[in-house]
Amino acid sequence: MSEDVAVRFQQVNKWFPGKVGNIQILQDISGEVPTGKILTIVGPSGSGKSTLLSLCNLLLTPDGGEVRIHGKEVRKWDIPQLRREVGLVFQMPTMFPGSVLDNLALPARLRREELRRPEEYMESVGLSEELLSRKAEDLSGGQKQRVSIARALVNRPSVLLLDEITSALDPAAAKAIEELILRIRREQGTTILWVTHDLEQARRVGDLTWLLAGGRLVEARDTQSFFEQPEADLTREFLHGELSGRGSV
Repeated sequence: MSEDVAVRFQQVNKWFPGKVGNIQILQDISGEVPTGKILTIVGPSGSGKSTLLSLCNLLLTPDGGEVRIHGKEVRKWDIPQLRREVGLVFQMPTMFPGSVLDNLALPARLRREELRRPEEYMESVGLSEELLSRKAEDLSGGQKQRVSIARALVNRPSVLLLDEITSALDPAAAKAIEELILRIRREQGTTILWVTHDLEQARRVGDLTWLLAGGRLVEARDTQSFFEQPEADLTREFLHGELSGRGSV
């Protein structure tokens, strides 16, 4: 694999237990994400988008095929090292009991290290260092999402997985988070896999866009071509709001 590829999926399959047998959530997914690019992943509810992200840092394990990060299959990584290399930010940011500083310092504590210059991480996500002493639970939704992003950045990941991170925010907060992620990519060269239900957002931020439907990769193209000249009938249906959700994840 080229050194310019940060993430590669090779014939990836994933099953989940069902009431009457296993349900296939991902079917033979193959594709790659070049280093430093933003891949936006769209598709109807239940198409396997979040599952695909979870395979990249072994929150879930592939049942078939391989996921490679910088050329190395995920199951061959030391898991703590993999999760430092591949950060994940969820739709609903988890704040642990304690102060903002306690939350921000958690990744360093897990490495038995002390977080140095926490104010710089706060500044990097547009938050005042005065918030470090505040209870994390008292923050607004947008502030919590920024803290969760800053916490992911403490590990200086080369790959950042974003799962619907703006869907619970008001439009102004969502736009601010979007601009923050774009700045992080510019300044740090981070490779980003971004699941979003917002097609306009996918169009604005993506270098590449994939459509997942029914657990399959329907179309994978540069973002402009994806939206302006889709090749697959399913893609055209989805862009016109005619493709309903499939599956359960």
